[in-house]
Amino acid sequence: MLKRLLIILIVLITILLDLSIIKIDNKKEILSIDKPIFINNNDKSIGYLKIDKINLNEKLYNINSKENNIEENITILKDSILPDKDNSIVFIAAHSGIGKIAYFEELDELKTNDEIILNINNKTYKYIVKDYWEEKKNGYINVNKENKNQLVLTTCSPNKDNYQLVINCIEKESK
Repeated sequence: MLKRLLIILIVLITILLDLSIIKIDNKKEILSIDKPIFINNNDKSIGYLKIDKINLNEKLYNINSKENNIEENITILKDSILPDKDNSIVFIAAHSGIGKIAYFEELDELKTNDEIILNINNKTYKYIVKDYWEEKKNGYINVNKENKNQLVLTTCSPNKDNYQLVINCIEKESK
């Protein structure tokens, strides 16, 4: 009985650790275990935001979804015009600082011409940072509308209390 429990425990640990082969007993039997696939049928994401420079790759949710909130995820702000429309401007906000929801903790490391990838509804849009600044928090983002599709990222300033960091990006190309 103890031996069976030990084998079950080893199999469970193997699955959790994503190991591919284990040995059982002195018989050197090999049990092959494929990587488990966990399917999340509740995933309501519509795409992702990817910024390689700061190792960010996070899901995005529909503007009207309850998952589209800054207390849990990166958030597409309500005033956004998604990139499938001409002359789009997408506003995305997230927390910075520390903790598991501080997705934009390193956003201040972005500089002019850094690349940002936005994927919405299986279409990829590439942007480059045009400029960035800090402005007083007042519930608004002051940004000039470009003649190109635009992406604006914002978070709390890492340098000044009651200020926000704004990263203004323009579309580079679409796939």
